[in-house]
Amino acid sequence: MNGAAPLRILGIDPGLRITGFGIIDKAGAKLGYVASGCIRTPEGELPERLKSILHGLRELIAEHVPQQVAIEKVFVNVNPASTLALGQARGTAICAAVDAGLPVAEYTALQVKQAVVGKGHASKEQVQEMVKRLLCLPGAPGPDAADALACAICHAHGGQGLGAVPTSGYRVRGGRLV
Repeated sequence: MNGAAPLRILGIDPGLRITGFGIIDKAGAKLGYVASGCIRTPEGELPERLKSILHGLRELIAEHVPQQVAIEKVFVNVNPASTLALGQARGTAICAAVDAGLPVAEYTALQVKQAVVGKGHASKEQVQEMVKRLLCLPGAPGPDAADALACAICHAHGGQGLGAVPTSGYRVRGGRLV
């Protein structure tokens, strides 16, 4: 990292059972690893799980003082209940950031993978390996932490990264951008 004050970015991979987090510093074109891990929620009722996510993220924000937050957007899957639960976990994460006065940027999984790996349909293992390489880590982070770090890296690269993903003026047809 150079002498300029780095921009600290908190990346979040929301989940009701496991919410991944990754914190990086960006100074110019250089990225530096700060911390990563997971917030694991206890078994039980939804409100208690959301409370765990909220408190965990508040503690991370207080300890590491990020200036910006990047979070992965929810995708719709075949199970509506799972999609709804994921959306509630994501909403809780956004509230933790907004409550701390932090700006929040949102990226789809396709955008994150495209920015970090260079292809939007990369495997979890490919994301883990590229995060390891981009941040010069001694080993690959776990999948949830790697996804969160990848989200932060995507944001640090202005959502462009290794392969730019258009975010407007395009639409998806048959799984392809048109």
